[in-house]
Amino acid sequence: MYLKDIKFVVFDFDGVFTNNKVLIGEKGEEYVTCFRSDGIGIERIKKLGIKVAILSSEKNNLVLKRAQKLGIFCLNNIKDKGKALKDLSLDFNVDLSKTMYVGNDINDIPAFKISGVSVGVADCLEEARKFVDFSLKNSGGEGAVREICDILFEAHFNEA
Repeated sequence: MYLKDIKFVVFDFDGVFTNNKVLIGEKGEEYVTCFRSDGIGIERIKKLGIKVAILSSEKNNLVLKRAQKLGIFCLNNIKDKGKALKDLSLDFNVDLSKTMYVGNDINDIPAFKISGVSVGVADCLEEARKFVDFSLKNSGGEGAVREICDILFEAHFNEA
């Protein structure tokens, strides 16, 4: 499988778009930090025709807000990421073999197992890392999303 054959990239949110930390306000509101340059990376691969989505276990609406800002499809409050990835693949009409899943934790393992290419962020939990095809240099929330987008963008032009 060549990376230039990837047609669909699905990301976990917490620990991939974020550094897996949360700030909690006095009234219980949650805040996370995202890497702003991720948006440029996503735009680049979307221009290549690569479809992009987020699958998150989190119920929090901030996941939906970030996805909306980036213009990408998002499902949150997902309990079984393997089943959800299969369903998304059908909905987006992309074979799982041409789907990349990017995650960081044990709840991502079912999606890692069935995706064509599985990717872990640099600070991926060791138990989950056993199921990834390769690991990124950047940690979640510190440019991991941009890194994989740039790798895919370059692969589109450089792989034979």
